[in-house]
Amino acid sequence: MAEPFIFIGTSAVKEGKLEEYRKHFQDVVNLVDEREPRMVHFALYLNADGTEESTVQVHRDAENMAFHMDLIADHVQQARDYLDFSKMNIQIYGTPTEDVVEQMRQLAGSGVPVTIKTPVTGFDRIG
Repeated sequence: MAEPFIFIGTSAVKEGKLEEYRKHFQDVVNLVDEREPRMVHFALYLNADGTEESTVQVHRDAENMAFHMDLIADHVQQARDYLDFSKMNIQIYGTPTEDVVEQMRQLAGSGVPVTIKTPVTGFDRIG
């Protein structure tokens, strides 16, 4: 059985861009809901003053993360209009494929921390 793959990406929201970003993200939610049946959880979280966002994704496996990144590539580029990616932080929980690692490097760019934590013990009930 494949292990779940969890992605948490956090960025600063550009000043005055929160409402536009929320609309943009809803478009992404609609696309993911329609085209990714293997996505278990996909949501936007905001801090209290709306200056920082986190996207939390739970995939059934790392291969779905690669599919997801290909699916939303244009939306990620558009998100640069609303988010300050220089203040991004990426956390990965699971065992990424080489494709996923490369996609994270491209998404993050230089200087953006990407933390990967692989499972040691536990169980899941996703499958």
